[in-house]
Amino acid sequence: MSLPKGLAEEVSKNLVMVARLIDEEPEQAYAYSRIALRLASRVAAVREAAGFAAYATQKYSEALAEFRAAKRMTGSVELWPVMADCERGLGRPERALTMAGEPEVAKLDKAGQVEMRLVAAGARRDLGQLDAAIVTLQSPELASSSVQPWTARLRYAYADALLAAGREDEAREWFGKTLEADKDGATDASDRLAELDGVEFVDAMHEDEADEVDEEDDEADAAEVAAAERASDQAEYYDEDDEEYEPLDEGSEADIDVTDEVVADLDDDRADDKA
Repeated sequence: MSLPKGLAEEVSKNLVMVARLIDEEPEQAYAYSRIALRLASRVAAVREAAGFAAYATQKYSEALAEFRAAKRMTGSVELWPVMADCERGLGRPERALTMAGEPEVAKLDKAGQVEMRLVAAGARRDLGQLDAAIVTLQSPELASSSVQPWTARLRYAYADALLAAGREDEAREWFGKTLEADKDGATDASDRLAELDGVEFVDAMHEDEADEVDEEDDEADAAEVAAAERASDQAEYYDEDDEEYEPLDEGSEADIDVTDEVVADLDDDRADDKA
């Protein structure tokens, strides 16, 4: 709203492309975010989008700088958990844990606090503190039977931490609970459960496609062999040193009618019989 109309539209188009591409084509999303950033670096929404695009491409230092700029512009603590996760990405889990204990966390809404808990647990795992990570994730939100937008991710993180700690039976139980809450398939809980149960999935469609490719290769090989044999026959029947040698024109071999030769031979035989 603070930009001239034409510039605002151009910036908006780039931000829309960032949103569309960030999950599937993060590098392209990042490129669009840089364009928006060059056009309107003093707009908080642009700095935030640039931060998420950099975060998606694991440019954590750049992402952290953009998130800090957006926070200064808005005064909001909404980005605090992802800022802490950038610290993890930069190899500073201790700093992420420090942020998890700062006053900004109390200002977060429920979703933000759960996200902060996930980041803190991840930092504990980065430090090799598996038991502490498990305890960090144990919360009223984890124990609740109600399904919220964060439920599947929280249960999945807990199951994964249990498995890393060697508590396989409990991990299987929580992967199952994750699957119950994960209606959109945001996690791979079903695959993790199958892996724990020793189930291996076979992609039948992929095998069929592979068989088709093999058949096509066999046909191509057979065609090459046939072509080589024809070339060998021509070399045998026609000698370039022979004065009467006339090389076959391209496509002339297809003009020869074998039935004409057979009829001619029969006529010659009948003539010999009459004689």
